[in-house]
Amino acid sequence: MTTRPVQILLVEDNPADVMLTQEAFEEAHFPHHLSHARDGVDALNFLRRSEDHAGAPRPDVILMDLNMPRMTGLELLDVLKEDAELRSIPVIVLTTSRAESDIWRSYNLHANAYIPKPVSIAEFVEVIETLGNFWFHKVALPQPPHQP
Repeated sequence: MTTRPVQILLVEDNPADVMLTQEAFEEAHFPHHLSHARDGVDALNFLRRSEDHAGAPRPDVILMDLNMPRMTGLELLDVLKEDAELRSIPVIVLTTSRAESDIWRSYNLHANAYIPKPVSIAEFVEVIETLGNFWFHKVALPQPPHQP
């Protein structure tokens, strides 16, 4: 639905998963800009444009892991959905956890989707392509507010 590149914030502490996600997005062939935060604390700094992230773009969607140091994905999700300025950003949990308690807690904290990370690279690319098709071609995302 959008013609501009989609702004995506990836919140992930594992460098190998960051690289895999970057490669999967490149193979998915849709216009995007992928930013990275290494954990929940870094993500909040990015979203609030503080510390090293003064010029950070507002993401159209957040992809995040659950198991991270300093601030977990569930803790971050809780903070995001309580913040009036950030709660409208869709959050997709992309994690290795298949624990029913994590799935329930994520949705109770208003995650927009919960996707267990696929095991194979081919499946991971397919998940990213499906995400891209649905979230960036079918869904109407809120436009970021105009910045002065």
